[in-house]
Amino acid sequence: MATLEIYWSFRSPYSYLAVDRLIAIRRDFEIEIDFRPVRPLALREPDYFEKARPQFLTYLISDVRREAERLRIPVSPPDPDPVRMDMATGVVDAEQPNMHRLMALGLAACSMDKGLDFAAAVAKRIWTGVAGWYGDEHLAAAATDASVSFDALQAWADGNEDAIAKTIARNEAAQLVHHWGVPLMVLDGEPFFGQDRINALIWRLDGLGLRRD
Repeated sequence: MATLEIYWSFRSPYSYLAVDRLIAIRRDFEIEIDFRPVRPLALREPDYFEKARPQFLTYLISDVRREAERLRIPVSPPDPDPVRMDMATGVVDAEQPNMHRLMALGLAACSMDKGLDFAAAVAKRIWTGVAGWYGDEHLAAAATDASVSFDALQAWADGNEDAIAKTIARNEAAQLVHHWGVPLMVLDGEPFFGQDRINALIWRLDGLGLRRD
């Protein structure tokens, strides 16, 4: 069976815009999904936004809004941003409690084969402007949407700190074999970077005869 690796970030609006189509691919094709959350670029390369051109953020915001409108997906700025940083200077805080928790719970969900579903449910809260999305109430509701126990996720996360750190490092190293961005889909070694390459991925899957009857 073909394997589709998905490298995905909770902070990436493009990952959010892709997630429902990735779930549809899982539904429509005979493939094995290997969902691999990675930390945002701001944490993987902390000086990235300090070096970025001034047009970068302005264009990104405009493009995300346009793509959301085109795809008919609701989008609003996160409240708060999953990553603590000074947007004017690009300086990233040393402490990142919200992202640390998201990664832990996301990998807990992966251990229960619910990673993609939980990521989708959380992203829909982050990227539609739900205030305080990081609170237990909202994360528990996301777990319910993903058909997984929030208490079980939290217990796994609390008991597997070393495994979480090792899995994050492994995911990020594997991602860099192909690309540095997200969402990144790798079909049996062939990379497709960006939510705007999902149609190309579907074209490849159809060409391989993997669509379910």
